[in-house]
Amino acid sequence: MVATIGLRRERNVLLAALLSLAAGAWAVLVWQSYGGPNPPANAGSASMLTMGTGLALFIALWIAMMAAMMFPTAAPMILVFARMQSVRRNSDRSYVPTSVFVATYLLLWSAAGVLAFLAATGVGVLADRAEWLGSNGPRVAGAVIALAGLYQLTPLKAVCLRQCRSPFTFVLTHWREGRGGAVRMGLTHGLYCLGCCWLLFVLLFPLGIMNIAAMGAITAIIFIEKSTAWGLLIARGLGIALVAFGIAVTAFPWLLPGSGGPAMAL
Repeated sequence: MVATIGLRRERNVLLAALLSLAAGAWAVLVWQSYGGPNPPANAGSASMLTMGTGLALFIALWIAMMAAMMFPTAAPMILVFARMQSVRRNSDRSYVPTSVFVATYLLLWSAAGVLAFLAATGVGVLADRAEWLGSNGPRVAGAVIALAGLYQLTPLKAVCLRQCRSPFTFVLTHWREGRGGAVRMGLTHGLYCLGCCWLLFVLLFPLGIMNIAAMGAITAIIFIEKSTAWGLLIARGLGIALVAFGIAVTAFPWLLPGSGGPAMAL
């Protein structure tokens, strides 16, 4: 009985910590979006895509964005891992702090942020040098949106989403002993999570990397996909909608939010 109460208390503390971190991350993102430093209006495409920041600040903001958007949906997996380790500790068996699992998960997403920064910088430099690409940014964005939609319909997306939707199944089938095992589990879960959500994060580049409304909508989508009974169906429906919208933006660039409307497309 005492052990059960202890487990519940630990679970509540951990959940409160995760939600507090997510809330703090959202506060940082809102500050950055409305009051933080922004690239000047005449900045090049590379600066616009990376918010005019260097790699270190971009990664810090990327981690904040990931924590805000992913911690609410990653919480069930983290809680299951913590519960298993608490049971081991209470029965005097070797255990690993949950922080090892979480830190590995964050490390993988940080590496993804580095790749995102390099890709955004490369695309921005190319857009500044290639006249066609620079003048057809909304159409390129439409193609990216359509690509994200197509990925939603692939078997790889379905496999990754199933793993993210079943924390107990993941822990039971991927359990590894010791700190090295926890690191491996964190990497594996992070890879599934990345495979499930990476193109939804890519959507933030054409929609606005600090677009709070877009981040909120994508967070809600990720939560629904991972946490509801009809998540797989929602993922496929979203894919079809994104493909249709991406094709529409490619044909009519002014449909992209922030493109300036029909007059800017002429």
